[in-house]
Amino acid sequence: MDKIMGNRIFMKSEFDREDILSDQEQGLPQPALQKPVAAGAEIIELPKFDEAVFIKTDVYACLKGRRSRRKYKDQQMSLKELSFLLWATQGVDRKMDNNYATFRPVASAGARHPFETYLWIFNVEGLKKGVYRYLALSHQLVFLKEVEGLEEKANDATLGQLFVGKSAVTFVWSCVPYRGEWRYNITSHKAMLLDAGHICQNLYIACEAVGSGTCAIAAYDQKLCDALIDVDGTDEYTVYLAPVAKY
Repeated sequence: MDKIMGNRIFMKSEFDREDILSDQEQGLPQPALQKPVAAGAEIIELPKFDEAVFIKTDVYACLKGRRSRRKYKDQQMSLKELSFLLWATQGVDRKMDNNYATFRPVASAGARHPFETYLWIFNVEGLKKGVYRYLALSHQLVFLKEVEGLEEKANDATLGQLFVGKSAVTFVWSCVPYRGEWRYNITSHKAMLLDAGHICQNLYIACEAVGSGTCAIAAYDQKLCDALIDVDGTDEYTVYLAPVAKY
């Protein structure tokens, strides 16, 4: 019970900073807004989307229809639909002139946006099966790797939730914690977890708009998920997942 009570403090507004100066307050340079891309990597341009991708355009209908959906059709997702979902969850509308922050459709404490979006692609128009990363600053994808038996490995990484491997695409959000720590120090982690919820809720509503379903997943094998997206588990690690497909 003592451990439980100690963890509750983490959620409170008076969580003790212990008068530690953040790296921003100490004048240290801020971390990059986005992970770099390896030289020679395969870049995929995402198409512009328009209202043609929408099944629902009424906000009330999207909110009323929002559900966690785990039964999916074996149906291909269009690249325009994926383009819209990526923009709705992490797309960049504008960068500040000093490259300090970005403005996006989703809220983030201090505009730090500490997440990277990875995709396990199973059945998306024009894309080979494999692991990708979204380049939010340029609205592109970078292809990372093919994975033999990706469906089974995705199911294993999500503790046997078999609907994951039946999705058209599964969003995997990693956290780069220093982006938030740089500004908010030890109080940053609560804010970053709140931000993850903002992202996934945007995905839920955007999915309803294009006639697709999703289901937020917070139960997963940390090491297996991190290995599938090739992150180190310390300076970047998986925090949330969401499979998407027609239902």
